[in-house]
Amino acid sequence: MPTTASPGQVPFSGAPAMPSSSPSVSEYPEMDKTPPVDHPLVQEWISAIDWEKVPGWSKTENEATCSDNEDAKNEAGEDKRCWWTCGGCTAEDDITQCPNKYDWGLSYDDGPSPYTTTLLNYLAQQQITSTFFIVGSRAVSRPDMLRAELVLGHQLSVHTWSHPYLTTLTNEELVAELGWTKKIIQEVTGLTPNTMRPPYGDIDNRVREICRQMDLTPIIWTSAEVGGESFTFDTNDWKIAGGSVSTTKSKETFEKILNSAKDIDNGFIVLQHDLYQQSVELAVAYVLPDAVNRTPKLNLLSVIDCLQKPQTEAYIETSANKTKPYEVGTDQSSAKSIRNTISLAIIATLAISINLI
Repeated sequence: MPTTASPGQVPFSGAPAMPSSSPSVSEYPEMDKTPPVDHPLVQEWISAIDWEKVPGWSKTENEATCSDNEDAKNEAGEDKRCWWTCGGCTAEDDITQCPNKYDWGLSYDDGPSPYTTTLLNYLAQQQITSTFFIVGSRAVSRPDMLRAELVLGHQLSVHTWSHPYLTTLTNEELVAELGWTKKIIQEVTGLTPNTMRPPYGDIDNRVREICRQMDLTPIIWTSAEVGGESFTFDTNDWKIAGGSVSTTKSKETFEKILNSAKDIDNGFIVLQHDLYQQSVELAVAYVLPDAVNRTPKLNLLSVIDCLQKPQTEAYIETSANKTKPYEVGTDQSSAKSIRNTISLAIIATLAISINLI
C-alpha cells in the first residue's frame, strides 16, 4: 500500500522517527474483543497500578444503561461515582470543551477505516486538523493510516482496543483495553497518546483513576445549556449506518450544534465518526463545508490545538509536562507550532496523493 507517510519519517519537530517495521498481527489480541487479562504484558501493566487509589465502585451490567443499573444510577453524582452515562457527570480533569468561543474541537472516533482516507483528503484541502480516537484492533490492520494521520498534523488519541462500555469491565479488563491500544499506536508511530475517549462516553471515577495511572486524560464531547435545553454535542452520525437515525435527522442535529456556537461562552468538542461510509460522506459533503462557511467564523481545530498547546503535548514521549500535560495553554500561537515542519500547502499535496485502501 503506497503512502506518503514513510517508516522512519519524523512526523513533527521534537518527535522520534516513526518505526521502520509494521506490527505483527499475531502478537496482538483478537480484533473487536476485550483482550484476555492473563497475557504477560497485561499482567505487567496491572502490576504498575496502585490499586489502593482506585475507587471500589462495582462495574455496571449489560450495556451500562441507567435502567439496568439502579444502584450505580443512584451513585452517579459528582460526589460519588461521577458516572457520565447517567447524568453527564464530568470530573475536573476531563476535557470537555475548548476555552475560546467559536473554536470547534474536531474529533472522529472508531477508525481507522477504509473511509478515513476520504476524510483526510478533505481536511487537508481545507487546511484543517482533527483529533482521531483510535480503536486499537482496527489500527493493527491499517498502520499506514495512523502514520498518515500523524504526518498530516492530526492528533491521535486512545479509544480502547474493542470499543466496549468501560464501566461494564473489570479493573483488569480496563487495563488490557487501554494498554494494548497504547502499545499498537506506539509501535506504529513511535508515540504514545496521553489522552483517551471512553466509548459511548461511559466513564466513572473508577475508570478515570485507572486512566490517570496509565497517563491518559479523558476527552468527552461538550454538553451545554442552550435556549433552556440541555443537550450533548453528539451528532448521532454513527447511528445512520444501522438505520436508527436518518441522514436528515443527523443533519438537523449538526445544524443545532452549529447554531449553538453563538449561544455558549466557550468553544466546543463534537462527537463524530470515521468508521462508516455514511458518516464520512455526511461530513465531507455537508457538515464541514457548512462549518467553514459559517458566520461568525468557526475555527475548526484538533483538540490539542483548541487547548492552545503544541502537538508535542499530545504524547507521553514529547510532552514537557509529565504530571498534567493537558493543562490549557496561555499562548494560542504555540498551538500553531505543529505546522513548523510541514507547511499547510505540503500537507494538502500529501493528502491528495494518499492511497491506503
